[in-house]
Amino acid sequence: MKKFIDTLINGNEVNGRLAGLTPLQKLTLRFTVVSLVYYGFAVIEGMIMRLILASPNSLTELIPEHQYFAILTAHPLVGIFGATYTLVFGAFYFALSFLLKKPLWGFKAANWSFWLITIGVFVFWFAGFLSHYGPLYTLYWPLPADFNQFGPWGGTFFILGIALVMVASIIFVVIVFKTITYTPKGWEKQPGGSLLASALGVSGLANLFRKKENRKHHQVPLPVAAIARGSVDVFLNAGIITFTGVLILVYLVGHILGFNLQNSWIDALLYKNMFWWGLDLIADGLVLIFVAGTWYLLAMLITGVKNVYMENVARALLLLELVVSWTVWSHHLLSDQAQPLMLKLVSGQFVTAFELITQGLALFISLVTLWGARPLKWTPELKFFLGGLLGFALAVAAGIIQADMGMNRILHNTQWIVGPHVHVAVLIGLTMTLYAVVYKLLPVLTNGLNIFSVKLTSWHFWLHLLGGIGMGAFMGMAGLKGMLRRTIYYNGEFDIFMILAALAGAALLLAYLSYFFNLVLTIGVKGIIEIFKPSKLPKEQILPE
Repeated sequence: MKKFIDTLINGNEVNGRLAGLTPLQKLTLRFTVVSLVYYGFAVIEGMIMRLILASPNSLTELIPEHQYFAILTAHPLVGIFGATYTLVFGAFYFALSFLLKKPLWGFKAANWSFWLITIGVFVFWFAGFLSHYGPLYTLYWPLPADFNQFGPWGGTFFILGIALVMVASIIFVVIVFKTITYTPKGWEKQPGGSLLASALGVSGLANLFRKKENRKHHQVPLPVAAIARGSVDVFLNAGIITFTGVLILVYLVGHILGFNLQNSWIDALLYKNMFWWGLDLIADGLVLIFVAGTWYLLAMLITGVKNVYMENVARALLLLELVVSWTVWSHHLLSDQAQPLMLKLVSGQFVTAFELITQGLALFISLVTLWGARPLKWTPELKFFLGGLLGFALAVAAGIIQADMGMNRILHNTQWIVGPHVHVAVLIGLTMTLYAVVYKLLPVLTNGLNIFSVKLTSWHFWLHLLGGIGMGAFMGMAGLKGMLRRTIYYNGEFDIFMILAALAGAALLLAYLSYFFNLVLTIGVKGIIEIFKPSKLPKEQILPE
C-alpha cells in the first residue's frame, strides 16, 4: 500500500524530469490532462444515458426527462470539443514545432487557446446541466429559441461557452499557418508562399503529373500538411458555428430584453443546410483529414521510415478532400422532404460515397507503410493504431450504407446512425488513434518517463475495442428494429438491446479508468501539479538539450 501511495504521488519521476520540461512540453501536457478529464465527463454522461435507455421506468424518477435531454445535448459537445479538440490542439502544437524544427509562433496565443477551450467547454456543460438547456447538439431551428421549454439565461451562457471554444479554434488555425510560414529570429528568410502551397497538398498533386526525375521536394512533412489542410476546415467550421451562435444569441438576449422576435423569420431548411455545412466539416472534413495525418505520423514514428508509401498520392488526397468536405453535408438531410432532390443525389449520396475512396486510400497507405517495415514490435501505440484503422473501416462503411437514399428512409434518425456509424467512428476510429499518439509521445513529452503498466494498456485496449464495437453493434441492431434516437421508450420493446449496449458501455468505462489511472500513476500527482507550473526554459526551446 505504501508503495502504491508513493507511486500515486510521485509517479515514475526520476531526477526531476518533469521540472525540466520546456514550455511547449508543458503546454501540450496541459491540453492532455484537460482532455483526459473531459473525456471522463463524456464517458460518464454516455453511461448515464445508456442506463436510462436500458431501464427508463425506474431511472427517470432519479434523472427526469428534461435532465436526460440536457445530458444528451452536452455529451457529444463535451466529447468533440472538450476531449477531442483539446487533445488535438495540444498534440498538433507540439507536432508542428517538432516536425518543422522551429519554435511555435505565438506561444502566448497558444496559452490563450488552452484557457479559452478549457473554460468554454466547462461553461456550456455547466450551463446546460444547471438550466436543463437541451436543444440537442444539432440545434435545429427553432428549438434553441423555444422559450416554452428552455430559459433564455441558460441558453445564453451555453452559447457563450461555445463561442469561447470557437475563438480558441480560430487562434489555433492562425498559429498553425503562421508557424508553417514565418521565419524565426536569426533564421534565413523562408519562402512563405511555397511553404503554404506544400502544406495544402499542391506539391503532392503536381508531382503526380511530373516524371519521377522532375518531381519536386516537399517543403513540409506530410503530417504537417494534414494539420494545415484540416485547419482550413476548422476555420470554416468555427465561422459557421459562430454565426449560428450569434443568431441564436440574438433571440435569447432579445427575449431577456422583452423583444418579441418571431421564430418564423428564420427559414428552418436554410438554417439546417447552413448548420450542417459547417458542422459536417468536423465529421467529414476535419476528422478524416486530421486522422489521416495522424495515421501517417504514427506510421512514420512506429516504423522509423522518412516517407510513407505513395506519399504524393497521400498529399494530393489532402487537397482533393476539399471538394469532398465542402460538398458532402446534404447526407444529413436525405429524409427532409423539402430538401432539393439534386442536393440529395449529388451531395448526399454520390459525394459521400467518394469518401470511401479518400479515406480508404489513407487507410491503405498507412497499412502498406506498416507492412513494409515488418517485423514490428507489438507496442501499445501499434495496437491502438491498428484499432483506429479498424474503427474507421467499420464506421465509414456504415456511413456509406446510411447515405444511400433508399436505406436512409429506413435508418435515418434511428440508433443505427449513432451506433455503427458515429460511436464506432469516434470511439474506435478517432479515439484509439489519439490513444496511440498519447502512448507514443508520452516519453518524448515527459523527458523519458515510461508508462507505469504495460498490462494496463492491454486491458485498456481490449476493453475499449470490444466495448466500443459492441455498443455500436447493439445500438445498430436496435436501429434496424426501428428504435429512434433521442427517444425514451417506456414499453420495453428495445430493452434487451439497450441492456447489452449498457454492458458494452461499462467496458468502455473500465477502459477509461485503466487509462486514467495508468497515466496518473505514470506522472504522479506531483507531476501533474508540476505540469501547470511555469517552465524555467525559454519558450522557443522545443525539447530540453
